[in-house]
Amino acid sequence: MQERYIATVDLGTSKLALCVAKVVGDDVQIIYYKERPSNGIRYNCVFNPMRAAAPLRAAIAEAQEELQIKISQVVVGLPRYNVHQQTASAKIDRSDPSALIGDEEIAALKGIALDTYPLPDSGNELIYGAVPQSFETDDFIGSEDDVVGTTSNTLAGNFKIFVGRKRAYQNLTIMLNNAGVALAQAIFSPIAVGEAVLKHDEKTNGVALVEMGAGVTSVSIYQGGIMRYFASIPFGGKSITTDIRLECAFDDELAENIKLAFGACLPDKLQTMSDKVLQINDEENGTYEHLSVKYLSEIITSRSREIVQAILFLIQESGFADRLRCGIVLTGGGANMANLTNLIKEESGYNVRVGFPIARKFSSDGCPGIGEAEASASVGMVLEASLDPFLNCISEAIQPAETKGKGKPAEDPEPDDDGQFNLFEKPEEKLEDKIVRTPFANRNKNKAKKAKAAEPAKTKRPEQAKAQEGGENAPKEETGKLFNFIWKIFDNTLGDIYDDMGKDKR
Repeated sequence: MQERYIATVDLGTSKLALCVAKVVGDDVQIIYYKERPSNGIRYNCVFNPMRAAAPLRAAIAEAQEELQIKISQVVVGLPRYNVHQQTASAKIDRSDPSALIGDEEIAALKGIALDTYPLPDSGNELIYGAVPQSFETDDFIGSEDDVVGTTSNTLAGNFKIFVGRKRAYQNLTIMLNNAGVALAQAIFSPIAVGEAVLKHDEKTNGVALVEMGAGVTSVSIYQGGIMRYFASIPFGGKSITTDIRLECAFDDELAENIKLAFGACLPDKLQTMSDKVLQINDEENGTYEHLSVKYLSEIITSRSREIVQAILFLIQESGFADRLRCGIVLTGGGANMANLTNLIKEESGYNVRVGFPIARKFSSDGCPGIGEAEASASVGMVLEASLDPFLNCISEAIQPAETKGKGKPAEDPEPDDDGQFNLFEKPEEKLEDKIVRTPFANRNKNKAKKAKAAEPAKTKRPEQAKAQEGGENAPKEETGKLFNFIWKIFDNTLGDIYDDMGKDKR
């Protein structure tokens, strides 16, 4: 099967996350996930494309260097704020009533509903996404799974359409162009997050998915396996950070670090931690301040309670408040706040759990951070984009490491004179390998080289120069003298050895 690579970008108010996954068939393997501070983004919307492009450009360059790929396009999540929902419907007369209804007809019906829906302000609004609610045939009304495989003369469908601002989408495309990448697909992220963190029985029996980010908190209601309602509020983790900054006179970075390290809701449930006092040193002025953990928790609880009450109001407005048998699932970066789930449970009476990406839907060996709640949107977009079999976000595939030595094809062995195949032949011995060199010869040779190097250069006689040029007529007197000298030393050495052996025998 062909390998495909999907790159997703989760644009948040305080951070952006770049995720890269390798897809082979139905197997999704996330191979890269990193977060970095964002810029030019408010309430999950790009308001300054130039500022927002800089950190994205740096994130893409870092991923390309680490993975050795070229990312040409990315999948991006659409904003969650300033989005309202509408109801649309469409109906078609089937040309062949006896044919079974397939997925192609469902997709075509959805496309008709989106194309024919009259936007109240088409110049400033854009359809972000649509979710099928029910389908109707000649015989019954049911879900998509119910009507696929049946026969009917007509087919009608009802859809929830989510409408957002066109300017937010335009700024998103401008930012991507400034970052040097194209837009592969824009996904309404609440739909993708639900696929990443919710179980099948939760979506069937009723659940409220609350995604709490830095600037926006959204509520998605699922009932009967279908997303029935969506709404959002412009409050999140950044609102808590702002309260800490204003109350304690800190800067944003220090307030955020204190919130992440020591922040918690419900000071009465902190036990011994509430007695701790933080000492914040000011290195520039040489002073320090004290901050009680209990007082910090009171600041956080006050704002968190306000956000929770707004969430519960949206759940009541949905009309499904009494049908949420599986309670509330809290995900996003704000879900990491200690005791926040207990606060929601006290205020609402629902069962509350933190939603993490479901590991069985993908693999991520050696990819830290992908299993946390703040990575839910990235994982959801990867799973949603992987359904498109033609989507590939890279222009250059990962190159395998080159080996230093390359092999060559083996040759068939040839028989020798006796008709035998010698597969392991010894290499032919060279003449210089047969010569036995003695230590004396090497020592005299080295002495001769040193002496020759020490002597001044002499002018060659004409006959010697001609002999060297001619080759065969070169004088051999010096060579003969050297050979006689070496042989004399060797002969004397052998004579001494035989004399010693004779003495030992006597």
